[in-house]
This record gives sequence, C-alpha cells and structure tokens, in this order.
Amino acid sequence: MFATYLIGLREGLEATLVVSILVAFLVKSQRRDRLPQVWAGVGLAVALSVLFGWLIEYTSTSLLSRSEDRELFEAITSVAAVVFVTWMIFWMRRAARTIAGELRGKLTEALAVGSLAVAGMAFLAVIREGLETALIFYSAAQGAAGDSGPLLALTGGIVTAVVLGVLLYASALRINLSKFFTWTGALLILVAAGILKYGVHDFQEAGVLPGLNDLAFDITSVLDPSTWYAALLAGMFNVTPAPTVLETIAWVAYAVPVLLLFLRPARRQPAPTATTTTVTERGADAGAEVEAASTPQRA
Repeated sequence: MFATYLIGLREGLEATLVVSILVAFLVKSQRRDRLPQVWAGVGLAVALSVLFGWLIEYTSTSLLSRSEDRELFEAITSVAAVVFVTWMIFWMRRAARTIAGELRGKLTEALAVGSLAVAGMAFLAVIREGLETALIFYSAAQGAAGDSGPLLALTGGIVTAVVLGVLLYASALRINLSKFFTWTGALLILVAAGILKYGVHDFQEAGVLPGLNDLAFDITSVLDPSTWYAALLAGMFNVTPAPTVLETIAWVAYAVPVLLLFLRPARRQPAPTATTTTVTERGADAGAEVEAASTPQRA
C-alpha cells in the first residue's frame, strides 16, 4: 500500500510540476489562449497512460492462459519497471537544475509553430510519467489480485501530488523539493529492489531460472507472515521471511550499489546564471507563483 502510494506521489508530483511550469509560462507570456491546448495534451497523456495500464493487466489476466506464461510476463514487466525507476530517479537528479528553462524554451518554439505543437509538447511532457506510473504500479501491485487497496493507494498518491502542485502554484505552500526527491528516491530504490526480487521469483516459477526451492534463510519463526509488520515489509519492499538464494542476491546486488550511487554527494558545479534552483513565474493575475523545480544537493 505505501509503495504504491509513494509511486503515485512521486510520479504525480513530477508531472504536476511540469504542467505548472507550462501553465505559469503561458500566463506570464499573456498567452492564456493556448491553455486549452496544454490541457488537451495533458488529458490525452493521462488517458493513454490509463489505457496502457489496462492493457498490461488485460494481457496478464486474459491473453495469457498458462501460469508459466503469466509468471514470465510478470517477471519481464518487473525488470522493465526496475529499469524505469532507476532511470527516473537519476534523471531527475541530473535534470532538476535545468528542467524549467528547457521546458520554457520548448514551449516558446511550440507557440511559434501552432496549437498542435503546444498540445504535443504538453502531451510529451506528461506521457513519460504516466507510462512509467502504469508499469511500476503493475509491478509493485503484483500478488494483490482482487484487492482494491493498491489502486486506492496509487490514486491517493496522485491526488496528494495534484494538491501539492496546486498549492505550490498558488504560493500557499513551500516544499524543499531537493530533500523531497532525495528521500522519495531512496525509498523508491528499496521498492525497486523488492520489485526485482519479485521478478527473479517469477523467473524461477516460470522455469527460466533455477533454485526455486533453495532458500537463503528462513526466519518465519521471527517474522511471522501473518503479522501486520511482516505484511507491511512485504508490501513496501517485498521483504519476505523465506527468500530464495537468487532473490536475496538480486535484492542486495541492486539495492546496495544503487543506493550508494544515489546518495553520494553531488559534485559542486558553478551556479548557472539563467536558471536558479527555484523557478518562479508570476502570472497575469499578479499573484500566481510556481516553485517548480529544485536542484538536489545530495541525490
């Protein structure tokens, strides 16, 4: 539950900040007439993301009849989700400093081309987050068939992200986005390690990898699967009391080096002259501000 909430919150806030930058730039530039195109692009991106998520679920539950095929499909999507998570958190660390300026530059070019270009630019800015969310959510929520909890948690995370984005835009809230993305990034690495562990287990159940019955350890007597804290650890990070050897190796081999790389202090670079760590756009109403992006100092 917490893992899917975190996915919705993190991905939703990234998308919300991108949309806020675009909207604030149009308002400041006295181009409110282009706002419908931006919202059309955002709406199309959201619709396609939902369709993509449904397609993944439909493929797993309806198109694949054999259990081995379903296990293999879930294993492949798990690995793909881990790749997306890893790329996403490191991309945000690298791009946070310049993302607002780059978006404004692209939107300026799109405004010169026409309405379709504006809608297309907004669509491309949001669709990446939507597709990532659908894939990561499916992988994180595996094993919860028939349980609406993960979907509700994801929805709650997205709603929270939208509320935070609106408050940031209205200058009613200040968030240290550097710390936010650092902490959520670290937690998502642990979530991704659990997804990878789950994927390895699916590969073993599909017969692709050996060692399904070779346990690394068994602490069931200490970590009773029926307890609430065991369910919490399993739901958040896929920590189970009796993992296989390959599952354990995969979890450690991913989590330890990726966490160390992510949390190491970033190299100091000369501060840019045109782009600051806090992007503020004042709209035509003389009151709208967006604290849209913040450069992680430690990511």
